[in-house]
Order: sequence, then C-alpha cells, then structure tokens
Amino acid sequence: MRSVTAVLVPALFCAAPLWAKDDLQTPDAFDAIADKAERSAALFQEMGKVLTHPRCLNCHPVTGGPTQGDDMHPHDPPVVRGEADFGAPGMTCNTCHGAENVTLTGGQGSIPGHEPWSLAPVSMGWVGLSLGEICQQIKDPERNGGKTLEELHEHNAHDGLVGWGWHPGAGREPAPGSQEIFGQLTRAWIDTGAACPG
Repeated sequence: MRSVTAVLVPALFCAAPLWAKDDLQTPDAFDAIADKAERSAALFQEMGKVLTHPRCLNCHPVTGGPTQGDDMHPHDPPVVRGEADFGAPGMTCNTCHGAENVTLTGGQGSIPGHEPWSLAPVSMGWVGLSLGEICQQIKDPERNGGKTLEELHEHNAHDGLVGWGWHPGAGREPAPGSQEIFGQLTRAWIDTGAACPG
C-alpha cells in the first residue's frame, strides 16, 4: 500500500494545473539560472501561474462567449461575445457588470465588476493553448492588441482590469501572488529577452 501511495501522491501534484500553486515567486528567485534565455523562459513559466488561472482564462476565451467561476463553466446567463467583445445589443457586459464587484444578498458570492468590463479579443484567446503558445501570442503585436513589450508591462503591472484578478469578489479564488509581483515578473522577463518556454 505504501508503494501505491508513494506513486499516486506525487502524480496528483504533478497533474495539477499551473495556477493550483497559490504563491508567485519574485524575479530574484530565478537569479541562480545563469543562462539568460533559460532564466527568461523560467520567468514566463512563473507568469503562467497567473495567465492560466481562471481569473484570466474566463475572459480570454477562443469561443463566442466567456466562462465563469473557478471551474470555468459556461457563463450564466448565456451571453455572446458580440462585435466589440462587449456582448450583444440589449445584453452587453455592463447589463450585469458594473464598475465594481457587487456582493449578492446573503454574501453567497458576487457579480464581478470593473470599469471597463469586456472580453479580450478573439486574437488574444488563450484557452487550449500551451504556455509557450500564449507567450508567442503575447509578444506578437498582431495578436496582442498592438502592444509593444513596454506597453505589455504597463498593462500587466498597472491595468485595473488585470488587477481585478487579485480582487475578484466573494466566491472567487484570486489569481496567485499580486499584481505587483506579476508586474515585476513581466519586467524581468522582458529585460532577459522575453524568451518563451518550449
């Protein structure tokens, strides 16, 4: 029985998604990696704990609408992306999503909110992509909303909608770490060459 447990327990931990780890290491944790490209890829791997977390993936779908919750179930009520990534006429995102989170009566969850609230464009959909593919997409101005690496750093480090991921309201697990650490990791990743994991 011990040998079965010894094999199964590590296997369960290895099968967990990147975001299952609740902490985000700071860039100095990677200083011992001498090869600059390897260090850069490792920094992005750490950023992946945030990028592959439901707080990000729910609004970075490749389909016609968002998912919701920590289990990424289909949005309820059913909604569609719409032409401007803001829902369909008569059922735009701000029909339900206001400028801030609203706790439901009885405190049993909340309706998330931030101004503005919208989906990422389809070109920035990440669901189903490997971390290396997400990395390549994020670096490509043709697929990242026209952002330079400097603008990407600003987005990750200071954009309020990105920051919402760490303050998602009742009933939702926040993204790992903090936006400050995520911004530091982004800066260090860029400064080491913005290499992507294989």
